[in-house]
Amino acid sequence: MAGVRYGNPKTGWEFFGTELKRLREAAGLTQQQLGSRIFCSAAYIGQFETAIRKPQLYLAEQMDIVLGTDGLLGRLCKKLVESSPYVGYFAEAVYLEGIAVTIREFATMFVPGLLQTAAYARAVCLASRPVAPEEWIENKVAARLDRGRLLDHPTKPAFWAVLDESVLRRVVGGAAVMHEQLRHLVELVQRRRIILQVLPFGAGAPALSGMLTLMTFEDAPPVAYHEGPKTGNLLDDPAAVTHCELTYDHVRAAALSPEASLTLIRSAAEDYAR
Repeated sequence: MAGVRYGNPKTGWEFFGTELKRLREAAGLTQQQLGSRIFCSAAYIGQFETAIRKPQLYLAEQMDIVLGTDGLLGRLCKKLVESSPYVGYFAEAVYLEGIAVTIREFATMFVPGLLQTAAYARAVCLASRPVAPEEWIENKVAARLDRGRLLDHPTKPAFWAVLDESVLRRVVGGAAVMHEQLRHLVELVQRRRIILQVLPFGAGAPALSGMLTLMTFEDAPPVAYHEGPKTGNLLDDPAAVTHCELTYDHVRAAALSPEASLTLIRSAAEDYAR
């Protein structure tokens, strides 16, 4: 896969994968043999070794037991996870953003993180932790802006988002913040960096009731990520991902066209400027 396009969170996991392969081969095991002993597929072991996917801590600890490595892989995995600025359930989703070929999102409450301005991101963080120390807020905003640099690349990943109309109407941080945020969305669309659609209130009940992210990769199966309060689920079961993709297509079909959506976003931005 291509390297990560913001920061370089993949580097540590490449080292993990190299060490895993070295230790597995030293133990005389194939990917299939190691996978069968820790109850996962040979393909998964291969994805761990090539840093396409990150193993959960319990899997790293199981590999240590099978390979007799005295907890090395578990300690390394724990260190890499703890070095991430994101909570555990979101860290792998952020990692996968950096190596995705396509990203499709549906947002019901807020502008997706990759598209947020600094002021909007700050308002969202303050809403979630109104009495948080300033340093915590600054770190969260910096991490979110770092994610947004993914879109500095002119073409990769291809990004498509459907925003519920409530995202445009909810006043996050005040009128000036909303004006800046919506103008940022317009600018991204105008330079053909992203495709945006708006699901209008008139479309009725949406097929999706919460945030959903779909990602595809050059040499790995697609995944879906959905999030709720203080929790998130990364799905890679083919049937579950296919179901999410079909549901997303239903939402996209009910949304306004990209052209009509841009007109609505511009209009909302002008309303906030008044």
